[in-house]
Amino acid sequence: MIAAVKQWPAVFSALLFFIPPLVSAAEDCNAAVRELARKTAAFTGRGASVSVAWRNVSSLSPSEFGQAGAAFAAALADSGLRVDDVAPVGELRVTLSETPAQYLLVEEARKGDERQVFMAAWKRTGPASVPAPGVTLDKKLLWEQDEAILDIAFPAAAMLVLSPSRVALYARQDGQWAERQAVALKPPRPWPRDLRGHLRVTGAAFRAFLPGLECNGAVDPSLTLECRAGDGPWVLESGSRALLLANFTPARNYFDGRVTTQTGLRKTVPPFYSAASVEEQGRPLWVLAMVDGRTRIFDASFDAAGALPDWGSDIAGTDARCGAGYQVLATRPGDGTEPDALQAFAVANRTATPLARPVDFPGPVTALWPSAGASVLAVARDLATGKYVAYLVTVVCGS
Repeated sequence: MIAAVKQWPAVFSALLFFIPPLVSAAEDCNAAVRELARKTAAFTGRGASVSVAWRNVSSLSPSEFGQAGAAFAAALADSGLRVDDVAPVGELRVTLSETPAQYLLVEEARKGDERQVFMAAWKRTGPASVPAPGVTLDKKLLWEQDEAILDIAFPAAAMLVLSPSRVALYARQDGQWAERQAVALKPPRPWPRDLRGHLRVTGAAFRAFLPGLECNGAVDPSLTLECRAGDGPWVLESGSRALLLANFTPARNYFDGRVTTQTGLRKTVPPFYSAASVEEQGRPLWVLAMVDGRTRIFDASFDAAGALPDWGSDIAGTDARCGAGYQVLATRPGDGTEPDALQAFAVANRTATPLARPVDFPGPVTALWPSAGASVLAVARDLATGKYVAYLVTVVCGS
């Protein structure tokens, strides 16, 4: 987890515990969102631009949740408001919850220093639905050591561990990983305080991306590594499906916003910590965890296309396709001093729905990178021992 100052404290979870058990319910979703949009327009003023972030804690499916979001966007337009995630006058955070009798929308609206909470509801047409067998996250201990673990990759049958001081190669011996060889890293200038690094493997060859240092190596027949000073773009992956070139800020711990897509399109967006790719009707979208603490969606042209509820600064995509789309794994917001957790989300119709119970870690997550197939590598700093512990977290689709 990368510490970040949040501009707007997350209060939705607390709000849901203090709402009345019943709110006057409309007959259907369209009527409820029209009522919520009317209240919003009265607060922000007609003609204002607003950003909207959603969270679904109900049993509605991602497609049904997306329909509710689309209906609310249309109702906002009918009330004279414009959805604009770049320069909004008002900021809206909407949570969809439920009771046995109704679905409930809770909106926290902000305009400058003013804040208001609005609610709207609509009646259920039947008993609460029982979720289908869901997605689970399988967490397996992979490696631990005293020095920070920046990334781990698996060329052939070996394991590469990237640390601030070296790249080490391990091989299986009696069922355990045993060090075979290591090469020291010699940075051209002192590492930044919150060092990040990434490995990308192609067969027996690999690249190591570090701030101000570009390295190429191989593991066959032995470990070799050649490094030179340089600030070239890092290759960011989302499973094996999508690639993005992004320029890292050498003296900090984030990407400066200059990106290049697989089609060669070059764009500049606000600085971000991490990225994951999803799809919408067969078209790629990128989700970025921004330096300002927000989670933003960008379309295939890398234009701003929406916002999601704020996650932590570490997100990663996988090749797992559970249900209608691919999953994004995300840490939770925090300041990097407490135990963290990782959760899987489906992103559909530009809304995010949690799909699995979060898996917990013994400390803050310090690195999160896609690994093979449906897995990600998650590294946490164990607060009890001080060691860095790496886990392989795999998305397992429900039956």
